[in-house]
Amino acid sequence: MNKHELVDAVALATDKSKAATAGTIDAVIAAITAAVTKGDTVQLVGFGSFSTGARAARVGRNPSTGAEIQIAAAKTVKFTAGKAFKDAVKAA
Repeated sequence: MNKHELVDAVALATDKSKAATAGTIDAVIAAITAAVTKGDTVQLVGFGSFSTGARAARVGRNPSTGAEIQIAAAKTVKFTAGKAFKDAVKAA
């Protein structure tokens, strides 16, 4: 499912216009992005939580040449699925 299909599904379920639904989904995504960017955790009970993580610097290999390269440390986004979400996926 892509964003357009998500907008269609939510608009149908809520009986709202696609334009209003798209604006709401964009606002939700922007709010989650802003909170996680600040370092906050966003918890949606039953669905999951978004948070920041850290990946340590490490040594890797160039697949073409086999030469060792340094891979810098990086901040990442973590998503942990909630129990209800996991149970729904298991049941399907």
